[in-house]
Amino acid sequence: MESCSEPLLLAELKPGRPHQFDWKSSCETWSVAFSPDGSWFAWSQGHCIVKLIPWPLEEQFIPKGFEAKSRSSKNETKGRGSPKEKTLDCGQIVWGLAFSPWPSPPSRKLWARHHPQVPDVSCLVLATGLNDGQIKIWEVQTGLLLLNLSGHQDVVRDLSFTPSGSLILVSASRDKTLRIWDLNKHGKQIQVLSGHLQWVYCCSISPDCSMLCSAAGEKSVFLWSMRSYTLIRKLEGHQSSVVSCDFSPDSALLVTASYDTNVIMWDPYTGERLRSLHHTQVDPAMDDSDVHISSLRSVCFSPEGLYLATVADDRLLRIWALELKTPIAFAPMTNGLCCTFFPHGGVIATGTRDGHVQFWTAPRVLSSLKHLCRKALRSFLTTYQVLALPIPKKMKEFLTYRTF
Repeated sequence: MESCSEPLLLAELKPGRPHQFDWKSSCETWSVAFSPDGSWFAWSQGHCIVKLIPWPLEEQFIPKGFEAKSRSSKNETKGRGSPKEKTLDCGQIVWGLAFSPWPSPPSRKLWARHHPQVPDVSCLVLATGLNDGQIKIWEVQTGLLLLNLSGHQDVVRDLSFTPSGSLILVSASRDKTLRIWDLNKHGKQIQVLSGHLQWVYCCSISPDCSMLCSAAGEKSVFLWSMRSYTLIRKLEGHQSSVVSCDFSPDSALLVTASYDTNVIMWDPYTGERLRSLHHTQVDPAMDDSDVHISSLRSVCFSPEGLYLATVADDRLLRIWALELKTPIAFAPMTNGLCCTFFPHGGVIATGTRDGHVQFWTAPRVLSSLKHLCRKALRSFLTTYQVLALPIPKKMKEFLTYRTF
């Protein structure tokens, strides 16, 4: 794979300065998210506020040379009720964000007709995890509050919807539990997953909806069945707290990021550790005794599954190619907390401690036919099913990502 150019800063969004708050406190952008169809961006900008922004960004946010695509999109929708930016006042510090899949299944509308007392969640919704343990569910198109989910006893740090569109929501909390909610049933809590001994930082559902990964302030990572809501296995390998996790688009790989400065790539079906990506200090001049230099904050897969992005305390955004052990590109960013790829590729969004959001260029790649075949097959075959196929060993190694 060819190396890519360094990420360029496309745009930076900064929160307005609210007079009624002490600006220094609770201003972090703990979460950023794109809607699955790429039409909205959500940003927890601190001070209990979430901004919902139509995508692509308006022209005033985009530097010269990158605005052409954005402008044409804007002109096409101009005068036809194009979506407007919205401000959601959540009343509490916002830690986690998640968009529902889009569109929701038509069966939901049928169900709503027979249960008119239940708010309609057949629209695109945004879930917000709050400081007091509440989860608020908002209708994106109108900015209206639909549901308030109660159960957690402490900060809701992360949220994840099942990608299938079933409107099952998983929440991860500092109360050391994960909870499963069914938005099709008025936000009914259907399961509590216990077992973590520390705050749960992160939860991620595999794209095939079979597995749930959770990371707490512990060295091990928990892998749960989304069918039975039972623990499948613990993944051991990190030397410090694991703070972020993500599945590849075909569900065949799981990556976890830790304060130990490593990202580990796992086979979630076998529990095997396939590779470690070590975050070494790039510039000795950047050393700061107050910072654990390369502690990781966030890791995420690109939508085609060939790249990873990581954010660390050494003030760098790194891009990694799947089969290489060193980053292929760097971008300087201060106080980074989170990152996510635009669902159609080409852009990475990052959030910072000072409430800012930055948008960076990401590698655009035409996947090889080999990778497209692997991705298609692995979307419905487990590692064990691949190993049982009557095909050559080298093909099995490629299909199970053993050919790094």
